[in-house]
Amino acid sequence: MGKKITVSCIGFGQRGQAYLNEMSKLPDKYEIVSVCDVDPFRANKCKEMYNLSESNVFHDEDEFFKEKRSDLLVVATQDQDHVRQGIKGLNVGYDLLLEKPISKDRDELFALLKTQKRTGRKVLVCHVLRYAPAFTKVKELIDEGRIGKTIMIDLTENVCFSHQAHSYVRGNWRRSEETSPMILAKCCHDLDLLTWFIGDKCESIYSLGELNYFKKENQPEGALDRCKGCKYQGKCPYDAYDMYINTNFWGKNFITDVRPITKEALVEALDNGPYGRCVFACDNDVVDNQTVTMHFVNGVEANLKMTAFSSRGGRTLRVYGTKGEIDLDERFGTIEIGEFNGKRETLQISTMVDAASGHGGGDAGIVKSLYEYLINGNDKYATSLDASIQSHLMGIEAENSRLEKGKKIYIDYQD
Repeated sequence: MGKKITVSCIGFGQRGQAYLNEMSKLPDKYEIVSVCDVDPFRANKCKEMYNLSESNVFHDEDEFFKEKRSDLLVVATQDQDHVRQGIKGLNVGYDLLLEKPISKDRDELFALLKTQKRTGRKVLVCHVLRYAPAFTKVKELIDEGRIGKTIMIDLTENVCFSHQAHSYVRGNWRRSEETSPMILAKCCHDLDLLTWFIGDKCESIYSLGELNYFKKENQPEGALDRCKGCKYQGKCPYDAYDMYINTNFWGKNFITDVRPITKEALVEALDNGPYGRCVFACDNDVVDNQTVTMHFVNGVEANLKMTAFSSRGGRTLRVYGTKGEIDLDERFGTIEIGEFNGKRETLQISTMVDAASGHGGGDAGIVKSLYEYLINGNDKYATSLDASIQSHLMGIEAENSRLEKGKKIYIDYQD
C-alpha cells in the first residue's frame, strides 16, 4: 500500500461534501481528519460522517490556520474567500485542492501564484471537466489528429432554467460583487476546456451580454414578490413550490439543512427563505445570456455562449478541423465524429461515465488523479495554478469587454 493522504476541508457545503465523499470511497488513499465551517450544523455533519475528533472541528478560520492539521487542504468556500484561505494554507504548509473560480481579481490571482512558488507546495484547481470521460475523449480525438488541425470551436453552456433560478437569481451566485461575474462563476469550466483543447493562450477577446429577463420590469401583472399565495402559483415555470417540492430538482438538497428532507422542511424554507422569492423580484445582477469570441495565438478561433433559457442543462460542443468535426451534446449524451472521407462514428457518453459521480464523472476523476499528482507529481489532465490563471484572466477580460459593450481586449498574462 502507498502513503495515505490526510485531508482537511474548509467549507463543507455542496462542493466540499462532493470532494470528501469521493475521497471516502478511497480509504486506502485518503483519510479525512479535520473540518472548518462557519455553519455549526455543517461542521458537525462532517464530524459525524467521518468520525472526527472534537478538537479537529472548527468554526473560525483564524483558529483553524494556527497550525497544519493534514497533508492536503480542500478549499471549498465562497469565491471571495478562496485566495485569502489558499494563501494561509500554503503558508502553513498544505498542498491544496482549490475550488474554482479562484478569484475575479487579477492581483489576487498573482498573489496566490507567488505564494505557491515561494512555498513550493502543490495546487490543483478544480476544473473537474478535464476529468470527465466525455471531455477527455474529445481531447484525445483532437490530439490524435482524428479531424486534422483544429480551426474553430463553438461551445455553448446551456444552463437549465431551474439551475439559473436556483443559483444565479435566488441563490448564492446571484450578485457579481458578492461572488463572481457569471462568465467566471458558471463558465470558468468552459474557458479552461477551450484553452486545454486548443493548447495555446488566448490573444484577444470580446464579449456581449446582459441581464435580460430576470428583473422587476418583467414581473407578470399582479404577481407577488414571493411565490407563496401568488396567483401564478402552479402556472409559472419558476414557481418555487412546484420546483422544489413536486419535481426531482437537485436544488432541494441545498435550501434546508433538515435531514432527512421532509416536505414540511422544504415548505418552511420556501415560506421564509430566499428560494421562495419571485424570480422577478430578487436582488440579482448577473447576466442571463452572454457570448464571448476569442482568438488564440496559434490562430484558432473560439466562440462561447452562455444561455439561461434551456429546458435541459448540458454543454454542446463542436470542434471544426481540416479533416472533419466533433460534436458533443451532453443533453442527449452523444459524441459524434464526422470525417470528410465519409466515415462517421457515434459514441454514447453513458458507456463512459459512472452515473454516481457528479460533473459527468469529473468529481471522481479529479479525486483519483489528485492522489497521483500529490504522490508522484503525475497528472496529464491537471489544471495547474499557472494554467488556471490563464483561463481566469480570459474570464476577467471577457467581463470587462462586456461592460464596455463588446470592446476588443488583448490579454496581458504578466503580473
